Order: sequence, then structure tokens, then C-alpha cells
Amino acid sequence: MNERTRKLARASWILCGVAFLLRLAFVLYEAHLIPSYALATVPFQNEAGSVAAALARGKGFCCLFQQPTGPTAWLAPVYPFFLSCIFRLFGVFTVPSFYAAAIFNCVFSAMVCLPLFLLAERIGNRTSAWAAACIWAVFPSAILIPFEWIWDTSLSALLAITLLWRTFLLAENPQRGKFIFYGLFWGFCLLTNPALGGVLPFLLLWLYLRIRSQSPSASPNLVLAIVLALVVCLPWTIRNAVVFHRLIPVRSDLPFELWMGNNPIYDEHSREINRITRYEQVHLYAQLGEARFLDEKGKAAREFIRTHPALCLRLAGRRAVAFWLGTATPWQDFLRAGSRLVGSLFLWNAFTLLGTAGGLLCVALSRRRWFLLVAAFPLAFPVVYYFTQVSLRLRHPCDPALALLMALAVTWAWWRPQPNAKLV
Repeated sequence: MNERTRKLARASWILCGVAFLLRLAFVLYEAHLIPSYALATVPFQNEAGSVAAALARGKGFCCLFQQPTGPTAWLAPVYPFFLSCIFRLFGVFTVPSFYAAAIFNCVFSAMVCLPLFLLAERIGNRTSAWAAACIWAVFPSAILIPFEWIWDTSLSALLAITLLWRTFLLAENPQRGKFIFYGLFWGFCLLTNPALGGVLPFLLLWLYLRIRSQSPSASPNLVLAIVLALVVCLPWTIRNAVVFHRLIPVRSDLPFELWMGNNPIYDEHSREINRITRYEQVHLYAQLGEARFLDEKGKAAREFIRTHPALCLRLAGRRAVAFWLGTATPWQDFLRAGSRLVGSLFLWNAFTLLGTAGGLLCVALSRRRWFLLVAAFPLAFPVVYYFTQVSLRLRHPCDPALALLMALAVTWAWWRPQPNAKLV
């Protein structure tokens, strides 16, 4: 087993290196096409860059839109603090800071190959492991996003697949110490990207059903893991309660995201608004403050949903299509694609959806006890985005799980037969 483990580790590290070189090559190629002054500022002109700059300048977790708008809970804290460390080392809004952040994104994205390889090998076989890591190495969004988005996106993808892997390991060896690490790790993940919490109930349910039969005494340890995850988030929740005088467990922006996806701009009969501009929203945010701004957006979103239920359901359906295929009208947009690259991305999204569905079917037929585990991300993670906003960036934390299912689908014929088992 030790020799086998070492061989698996060497193989996964080789694929990790290949994935890193592909991402780094894309970063270097794209960066040399952009003027230095733009490279130093434009990638950071987002909420994460603004808060990280404020932290690096000693102003605290504030200034969401590079304006003195006061403290914020709009973002989870881990990535802005990480980016602020880069700013402190290489300067705020500088070219070296961009390259440092982009290279770290490449590292995070490439390291997905490690848990992905190991998990695919255990659920399928060695062929599945190689297929999963190779698919991830060339996964288009995984190559594009480290350059395109200086955000927690690549880190979230690594954390997501690591959560699946650690859940799998814990089911096989439910020791108390491993539960402690699992709970602490979950807390860190939630402080990085709270959207990962959408799969938490499903992973915990699968874990409980697995350990209940083989190690009933381990069930209290599962409660311990949940408590530890909450404890890790508690200091940030207390900070938010002190600053904003309300309960904000991790981040506060959900009312705004809900309003962005459900507002009169989608109602062709409404004359209330016909466009949404960043300038107007930033001005209103600065005028009202974060708490009142979000209260108003949440109230407006709920009222729109109440008065337009059928429209909101149609919008949710369109966003579900866009989540998986990149646009709400994929066939029309594919025909209108202005380049082979754009057209190939549409085809890849379609292939990803088919591969994901095929992988789920293969697991349901041949590895039923793993079904709930591998289905958690494709089935549960997207739900919140169906009712807010969608993009391939927002889907990206789910992509390693999709690569896993695609690999399981294409290698199903080579799986070793196993006795039938319960669905969980």
C-alpha cells in the first residue's frame, strides 16, 4: 500500500505540474498583450481588490468600491486578507502584485489535480484518475480564470474538491482527530466562499449514513465537526454583529444578488427601470451605507418575487441553462459566435453537461454508495445561483466535481465490478 500510494502521489504531482504550466503560459501570453498601467490596476478594480487595498493601507476591512464608505461585510474575509498580504509585499495596484496573485491562482487551480486524482482512483480506477486529472488540466475555465479573475475563484475550486476528498477519507477512517480537522477545514472554507455551504448538509448526511453502520460511536464526532466549523466562523460573525448591529454569519451581499436577478428590468411591461449601472449602484451604496442599501435591495427583490412569481420562475429556468451552458440561449449564441474559441467554449460546456449527467448515471448504477457524495456539487451547489446571478466564474468551484464525473463516465467500461450497495 505504501508503494502504491507513492506511485499515485508521483503521478498526480506530474499532472499537477502540467496543469500549472498550461495556466502559467496563458497568464504570461495574455499579460504581455496588455499595457503595464492597465495590468497593475484593472484586475483589482473589484470588491476583493478594493478591500485588500484598504487592508494593506491599514484602513481595515472597508472601502468596498475604493471609496471611503466605511466597514463592509460584503465579502468573506479569507481572500481579501490573502490579497492584502500580496499588496504589502509587492505594492498596492502594481504589476508585480498582479503576477503574484495570478501565479497563486495558477497554483491553486493546478493543485486541484491532487485530490481529484486520488478521489477518482478510489471511486473508479487508475484510468479514471488519469482521465480526471487530464480533463482538469485542460479544463477551459480552469485555464482562463486564474488570469481573468483575481478573486477567490481558483482557491474555492481547490477547497471544494478537497472537501469531497476529506469527506471520503473520513468515511473510511472516522477517527476523532480527523473529525476535528474536518470541522476546522469546513470553517476555513466557509470563510473563503460561503456558497460552498450549500453542499454541507448533503456531505454531512452522506457521512452520517456511512459511519452510522460501520462505527456508531463516531456519530458524536460528527456533531463536534459541525460545532468546530461554527466556532471558526464565530469571530467574524461577532465582528459583523458589533459593526452592523445585526446577525451576518459570513457575508452580507445576498439581498443585492437576489435583487440583481429579480428586478423590474426583466419585466417588459415595467417602466420603473430599464438599465442597471455600476455607477448608480455604487453612488446609492455610498449614500445609504451598506446596511440600509442591502435592506432596500432585499425588500425590493422580495416584492418583485411576490408580484411576479411566474416571471421569476422563468428567469430561474434561464439561469439554470446559463449556469451549465454559459448562456440562456446557447444554440443561438453558438451560431453567432464570432470566433472558434468562443464556439469551442460552447461545445465544451455542452460536453461537460453530458459528461456530468453520464457520470452521475454510472455512479448510480455501479458505485451507488458514493452517489450522494459525488452528486452534492452538481445538484446542490448551483441552486442559490438559479435565483440570483450566474456565470462560469460562479460555477467554477463546482467544476472539479464535474471533471470527476466526466472522467467516471468516459472510463466506466474499465471499472472493476463491485457488489451492489445502498444508494448512500
